[in-house]
Amino acid sequence: MTLREVLAENLKRHRLAAGLSQEELAHRADIDRTYVSSLERCQYAATVDVIEKLARELKIDASLLLQQP
Repeated sequence: MTLREVLAENLKRHRLAAGLSQEELAHRADIDRTYVSSLERCQYAATVDVIEKLARELKIDASLLLQQP
């Protein structure tokens, strides 16, 4: 499993567990909704800054987004 795939799977799992839509997570993290969608579909790689923003809004440690499931 590639790092992009790990991030995509973990991001979606944690987002759904938090009860957030892609749009709401993107709004809270101050990033575009289509970018969140693209991350979850493995279309783009995320920067460390974006991973930190997403983790902060999901109320998890950023490392959880990058750990093998």
